[in-house]
Amino acid sequence: MSDREEQQGHRFHSSPDRLRSPERVALLQVERMIDRSLEGLHAETMLEVGTGTGLLAEGFAARGLQVTGVDINPEMLAIARRLVPQGAFCAAAAEALPCLEDAFDLVLLGLVLHETDDPVRALREARRAARQRVVALEWPYRADSHGPPLAHRLQPAQVMALAEQAGFPEPVRLIELSHTVLYCLNA
Repeated sequence: MSDREEQQGHRFHSSPDRLRSPERVALLQVERMIDRSLEGLHAETMLEVGTGTGLLAEGFAARGLQVTGVDINPEMLAIARRLVPQGAFCAAAAEALPCLEDAFDLVLLGLVLHETDDPVRALREARRAARQRVVALEWPYRADSHGPPLAHRLQPAQVMALAEQAGFPEPVRLIELSHTVLYCLNA
């Protein structure tokens, strides 16, 4: 067997382990989340509220969207800026977005609703900034899911009630992944 065949065989045999690594599983979840968030949209611009690790901003940018992001944590903003240098990122809270009305095709609330002091105001701000859709990501309300304690998570009925108070038209589409729930709200 040649060196090249051995290398190819080695890559083949080692690839299932890499595919099952926690990092790869999380990345696949992120990619599925992005694709589901974009279903039915002809989106060109997006605002991510709560940039976190910057993976979602990177995924949206890789799909050709013009990415803007806000976060209250300067360290998270620095990470997002490194991953998406062509994006526009600034410090802001979900309850007071520095955005014009109807400025973005898609507004993504990345695991921020359960942390805000006023989740209805945060949803109203997201709706004001969105042309087409707001996607709110939250932790699943399941004890076996990683994330904050259940007492700090929002149940689906709570998110639906908050969306109604914020003036979103019904229905709210819920997509549950293993570590995240997407609430798709049409603006």
